[in-house]
Amino acid sequence: MPEQSLPFTSESPTSRDVALEHQLAVQRARRPADPLLSLVVPVFNEEETIDLFLDTVTPMLERDGVRFEIVFVNDGSRDDTFARLFERSRADRRVRIVNLSRNFGKEAALTAGIDHARGDVLVPMDIDLQDPPELIAAFIARWREGYDIVYGIRAARHADTRAKRVSAGWFYRVFNSMSPVRIPPNVGDFRLVDRRAVEVLRQLPERNRFMKGLFAWVGFNSVGVPYERPERAAGTTKFNLWRLWNFAIDGVVSFSTAPLRAWFYVGVVIAAVAMLYALFIVTRVLIFGIDTPGYASLLIAVLLMGAIQLLSLGIIGEYLGRLFIEVKGRPIYVVEGVYEDVPPRPPAT
Repeated sequence: MPEQSLPFTSESPTSRDVALEHQLAVQRARRPADPLLSLVVPVFNEEETIDLFLDTVTPMLERDGVRFEIVFVNDGSRDDTFARLFERSRADRRVRIVNLSRNFGKEAALTAGIDHARGDVLVPMDIDLQDPPELIAAFIARWREGYDIVYGIRAARHADTRAKRVSAGWFYRVFNSMSPVRIPPNVGDFRLVDRRAVEVLRQLPERNRFMKGLFAWVGFNSVGVPYERPERAAGTTKFNLWRLWNFAIDGVVSFSTAPLRAWFYVGVVIAAVAMLYALFIVTRVLIFGIDTPGYASLLIAVLLMGAIQLLSLGIIGEYLGRLFIEVKGRPIYVVEGVYEDVPPRPPAT
């Protein structure tokens, strides 16, 4: 593929622009002409969405002339999700099923899909079609320009409630202010990831997975593509407010020690205030001879300190709990089986 020059502007390109263009040119030269695309789709109790998803995505990718496979990760579904997937897999060799032994959660299921995908590029997406499949062509176009990760930016989130939009905005601001790894605002898991970035992701062993952070942690040249997030095509979301809150805590604790450091400074401030107040009381008694019992203020101080200690212990417990899980070294997920309609192998000679 011929190298693409930087667009002409009235200002001369900086050395940083020139270096970036050189990096992209090197990667463009390494891009295969006919890449294999792996769609990674975690599913949990999505029997009513499978046919709609495949009937929408498959013709679209065929029309674009893309070689592809669709890797469904059945995350311990309790309905007929696996049966529907198995039926479609028997009819189309491009549909593969990674069946987990039980429900391990979306982050673990997404990790299983990444581990089993074979493609030159990988696109994680949700089955509810809120990740618009027509955006994949734009992802591939930017990938051919040399970018290793192309992520979708939710420019409009009309399908989400106002409370969810506001809370999501606050989460990105808080996370980016605490963590050395920055997550682009309004970006989910929907993105294209080049194989060399996928191989780095597969080397990350932690059990507490926060995939948005891990995608950002690996680095590489990245670019965003804006899109409007539509309504869910079918089924119901498996995330409620409580699960989203816990998910946000997992993200912050997995990528930042700022909460621990913050409580150190809180302790320093409270200790300084206590010492100054004690000095004030002693000085007042020595000078004026006034010794006020102050039962109410004493009770408030004790309750306040007790609450602060319990809160700080809770934060420490979050980190210790994750350390406990990591030290045990259990696998992130357990695969019951991988199902695909592959052609029979010739007998060994």
